[in-house]
Amino acid sequence: MSKPTPISGFPEWTPAQRMIEQFVLDRIRATFELYGFAPLETRSVEPLEQLLRKGETSKEVYVLRRLQADADGPAGDDALGLHFDLTVPFARYVLENAGKLQFPFRRYQIQKVWRGERPQEGRYREFLQADIDIVDRDTLPAHYEAEMPLVIGDALRSLPIPPVTIQVNNRKICEGFYRGIGLTDPEAALRAVDKLDKIGPAKVAELLAETAGASEAQAKACLALAEISAPDASFADAVRGLGVTHPLLDEGVAELVAVVETAAAHSPGLCVADLRIARGLDYYTGTVYETSLAGYERFGSICSGGRYDNLVSAGGASFPGVGISIGVSRLLGLLFGAGALTVSRSVPTCVLVAVTSEERRAASNAVADALRRRGVPTEVAPSAAKFGKQIRHAERRGIPYVWFPGADGAPDEVKDIRSGEQVVAAAGEWTPPRADLSPLVS
Repeated sequence: MSKPTPISGFPEWTPAQRMIEQFVLDRIRATFELYGFAPLETRSVEPLEQLLRKGETSKEVYVLRRLQADADGPAGDDALGLHFDLTVPFARYVLENAGKLQFPFRRYQIQKVWRGERPQEGRYREFLQADIDIVDRDTLPAHYEAEMPLVIGDALRSLPIPPVTIQVNNRKICEGFYRGIGLTDPEAALRAVDKLDKIGPAKVAELLAETAGASEAQAKACLALAEISAPDASFADAVRGLGVTHPLLDEGVAELVAVVETAAAHSPGLCVADLRIARGLDYYTGTVYETSLAGYERFGSICSGGRYDNLVSAGGASFPGVGISIGVSRLLGLLFGAGALTVSRSVPTCVLVAVTSEERRAASNAVADALRRRGVPTEVAPSAAKFGKQIRHAERRGIPYVWFPGADGAPDEVKDIRSGEQVVAAAGEWTPPRADLSPLVS
């Protein structure tokens, strides 16, 4: 077999990085469950007709087909694509299982998703997301929109990563403001403003004129709204200062004030009202979230989401919801690239049991079994080499302890190969310090 060519955009972590990833996932999962979210996993594929109507990400969908598929391509139920987020499959799951669910339904979902975009640092074509959503039947109280940042703040604060700031906005503010200044296509205006960080205000003004029919004065007003940012409820006064009135605008301001004040009471500094945040997906209808990582702001959001009222509906039933997603692979990729996350050893093993001779390997296996039964990660040396070689094998892999089975009635001994301290020990009683039991992520 010739040397394989790497495929960009499909990250494969080293074992040490994978241990860090699992540590991160365990912390995130634990926080989600502390807030009462139940686990869920959905299939990887969805009908294309569902995936292709969910906003600008539609152009990035990977189509699924058999190698020997018909030349005309799949149709109907056979036209499938890999999901590009976890919200769309969750919406479908709720519709299919509404009769079995208790509402409000709180779920978390940690799965891979796929997007056919250009790979770059921190941005992949296959990546892992960790989502939470709350959906209810017919109506969803706005206080759930204020709860989302609290969960994410606690989850990310439990990790050894730089501080995060969650930027929040409300689509009702934008839509109400745009309607209040006379724009008739608020969705087009939202999509234009969402590109502000990428193309700058001058280009956004041109885009507002081209796609939303904005006059020069209307474009200037849209940009003035997008410039408003505050770490507290003072943003509301700045919005009112622009002199635009509309019932939907007032409703959005009140909801966003509640989000910012709730977050400030829980974690001062966690949330900032930033009225340039729009989110590119069409299904958001209320509060929207983006999250920046201190020192990595230039790479964009690591955690995003928002309120959606119309994504989950069938016939006369509707299930409004709010959700937010941590881009786990994105977050880790940025930190791995900067060498900002390390793990104390490259294997889970805490103890290497030495083998005095191949004839006595069974005795070493018995020690390992006794340690494992007590929750100590243990492996047995690969060969009965000289003890110095077995110790070096442990050193190379970061294993902190080497166990020496006693011979001819002598007691067993365990050595901390970092300090050189060696003591008599019994496999049924000895326990390593808690800090050594599992690899430490820092």
